[in-house]
Amino acid sequence: MNEIKTGYVPNEVYKVEQFGNSWKLIDTAGNKVGTLGATTLTRKNAFNEGKAVQAYVMKNGKKVFKKVDMDVYNALVIPMNTDNGGVQFEDKGDHTTIKDFIHKGSIGLKPTELVMTPLKWKYLIRSAVRAKNIMMTGPAGCGKTMAAKSLVKALDRPDFYFNLGATQDPRATLIGNTHFDKDKGTFFSESAFVTAIKTPNAVILLDELSRAHPDAWNILMTVLDGGQRYLRLDEAEGSPIVNVAEGVTFIATANIGNEYTSTRVMDRAILDRFVTIEMDVLDDVQELGLLKFMFPEVNEDDLKAVSEIAHHTRTQSMSENGKLTSMVSTRASVEMAGLLYDGFELGEAAEISIYPFFSQDGGVDSERTYIKQLVQKYQKDENGEPLFNDVDENSNEENEDGIPQF
Repeated sequence: MNEIKTGYVPNEVYKVEQFGNSWKLIDTAGNKVGTLGATTLTRKNAFNEGKAVQAYVMKNGKKVFKKVDMDVYNALVIPMNTDNGGVQFEDKGDHTTIKDFIHKGSIGLKPTELVMTPLKWKYLIRSAVRAKNIMMTGPAGCGKTMAAKSLVKALDRPDFYFNLGATQDPRATLIGNTHFDKDKGTFFSESAFVTAIKTPNAVILLDELSRAHPDAWNILMTVLDGGQRYLRLDEAEGSPIVNVAEGVTFIATANIGNEYTSTRVMDRAILDRFVTIEMDVLDDVQELGLLKFMFPEVNEDDLKAVSEIAHHTRTQSMSENGKLTSMVSTRASVEMAGLLYDGFELGEAAEISIYPFFSQDGGVDSERTYIKQLVQKYQKDENGEPLFNDVDENSNEENEDGIPQF
């Protein structure tokens, strides 16, 4: 009769991650393997305590799972896979692996529609792998949120989204609320944010951080501090705290500048807790490439008109003596191209999607009139000819910016 070998099974060690209301096991290759018979209580307690679980064979031959230190799991983790996404771990004995992933493997994970330099994409990947707090800055509509979501998809991490610019009650959003129930009495209901920070290797997007209430910044101070990484549930001394789980990455988006009147001047102590990645404003060639990728069925000349109109507004708005105070964002130009795809004419698409961003103050000298004249330069008649070819020579002179004067 074969003697049963009791004890821990060396290679059956798993990390626990929360998915909704369940807790699943992750093997050392980063694969989700379900529960494998580990009890809900064991999985939940291991997750809350930051421990792993390991298979254990009892005297009767039955296999159960027991909590073990995370170091047992980490010691078995394979080098990170550079072929595709997945939860990444560093092989502590070989730094080459992580460098290869950042500089080679990550390039293929960048979606084509995200216009971002390879250098900045690699820095974004590296910052996430190193669990840094990342601040994405740049004008509205330039792709900050898209870049953050692309990172989540590329790395296949658990992800959570919080729009801090829209919340009116930072404490309820970030901590939770106290409720009263006639059967339960008074009880505390933790927020989705608390759940998020307890999820190992999660990517947490803090959208519109520059529009957040200062109370939100105060709550986040200890959460974002690399030396602390905890959230206190109450201001009273001795109140419970929630530690930020291992590998959690925070990505914030912010519009920083005088032109963003609804934003607040961010606390320097908050800014110092982030590494900053500035999203670039696209030029007309980059914009055309993006629009052609997204709407290949639309006439290229029309897409070129959209990209040139957008580029002209950006040049003017960023010039010291420019005639515009606002620009057509990439988000707006994509919307305009989408209207063309759905059968709208160029002038109609412009009227709907970009004219509202420009002031009518000043009448014929207003920014709105300037934009209309810019769009008219690209409009065509039913025969595909420029709309203003037949305008009297003296009344069709162009100003120094290339805009027809009427």
